[in-house]
Amino acid sequence: MQSLWMLFATFAFSIMGVCVKLASTTYSVAEIILYRGMIGVVFIYFLMRQQRGTLKTHLVWQHLWRCVVGTTALWLWFIAIGLLPLATAMTLNYMAPIWISGVLFVAAWHGGKHRFEWGLVTAIVASFIGVTLLLRPSIHQDQWLGGFVGVCSGALSALAYLQVRKLGQLGEPESRVVFYFSLTGFIAGLLGCLFGTGLQDEPIHLLREHTSYGLFLLISIGVLAAIAQMAMTRAYRLGNTLVTANLQYTGIVFSSLWGILIWSDALGLTGWLGIAIILASGIVATFYNIRNTAAGKKLPPADPIATEL
Repeated sequence: MQSLWMLFATFAFSIMGVCVKLASTTYSVAEIILYRGMIGVVFIYFLMRQQRGTLKTHLVWQHLWRCVVGTTALWLWFIAIGLLPLATAMTLNYMAPIWISGVLFVAAWHGGKHRFEWGLVTAIVASFIGVTLLLRPSIHQDQWLGGFVGVCSGALSALAYLQVRKLGQLGEPESRVVFYFSLTGFIAGLLGCLFGTGLQDEPIHLLREHTSYGLFLLISIGVLAAIAQMAMTRAYRLGNTLVTANLQYTGIVFSSLWGILIWSDALGLTGWLGIAIILASGIVATFYNIRNTAAGKKLPPADPIATEL
């Protein structure tokens, strides 16, 4: 079940999130994105050399679209975090699977394919309900701009994930897809450092002195991001799109558990109920897809919502 690669991806992303939270007390957002991209580029380059891979591609524009959209979504998410309560910003960003369902629904009907995986879409909606119960987002009247930015971040993330799947279907290996995305993140972070400000509204010094603890966090962020991106890319390339999108919600569960273990965060009854709903919907969606595949209920390849392994 190739969609289960998303579970590994969300687990790695959750550990990366812990490192980002720890590093954010020392480094600015631009610096974290810069080092995340730079370390990812170096890590994946040597991995590709070992695998005798190549960076050459004839899908330049497809990569450019994925990189620009994905990097923009990442920046908008960080901006939303600064403008909104963290729970609200995360919830809006995790609307990406909902947007994916909408895009696939429109694409299916536009192409004259009237069959739609309503069971999987229901599981995605249930997972989103679980996220809202867990995070309990809130937004005030004066936070409409942050809310709009957060919604745009989720929508652009959905487009980026769909483009990741398209690149995989066109034959691009995971390492090449993630390499160019990391390179774009590095360039964006570099521009942010050159023209932005740091934590105290001071100019960012690219040649700042690092502590061993700071370097450990930055290296961990870069390596974990690269590994998680490759696992996510494989999940979208080989797995069922809606199952993979639904499993993405498990990242919230992992992050919440890290919060309990490291920062002693407290979850109320609604929080645990939200976790239960997310896990249950992920299990149901996975077995739903396995059952349909085992029964041979495959759609024509032209259908954008085909059930696949």
